Amino acid sequence: MSAADEILDIVDENDQVIGQCPRGEVYAEGLRHRCVFIQARDAEGRLFVHRRTPTKLVFPSLYDMFVGGVVGAGEAYDTAALREAAEELGVTGLPDPRYLFKFLYDNGAGQSWWSAVYEVRCELPVQPQVEEVAWHDFLPEDEVERRLGDWEWVPDGLAAYERLKAFRSMG
Repeated sequence: MSAADEILDIVDENDQVIGQCPRGEVYAEGLRHRCVFIQARDAEGRLFVHRRTPTKLVFPSLYDMFVGGVVGAGEAYDTAALREAAEELGVTGLPDPRYLFKFLYDNGAGQSWWSAVYEVRCELPVQPQVEEVAWHDFLPEDEVERRLGDWEWVPDGLAAYERLKAFRSMG
């Protein structure tokens, strides 16, 4: 089954399921769905940063400071977070990502999804999927901050990153 054929839950503005559709149709029609964003840090506290492959359905070839993806139909956010982090980092035995908060991403141009943000410590050697990740490294957070203006970042990841900084500054 291709990624475009994966079935996703369609949700309303309150994150209640109102239907199901294949991912390709969800993207084409701008239907609201669910995603997870997991900030992965290594043992030294550096952030996992990667560049998406040019074949990705959404935001090809852009940089991201999160791993993650869509939540499958009937799948819990927590389950999706662990699955996506393990898949994208290419590891097994990852601890359960810790849930932080959820927000509704909406770019005002027909792309909108509920976004659950998590964090996880990954002290295992990573082997990201070559179909998903064109380049990767663990970078100190100050370097990520310096790169914000230089690299082209996925807009939803950037929105999650800004919200995460605000969330941490309140705690």
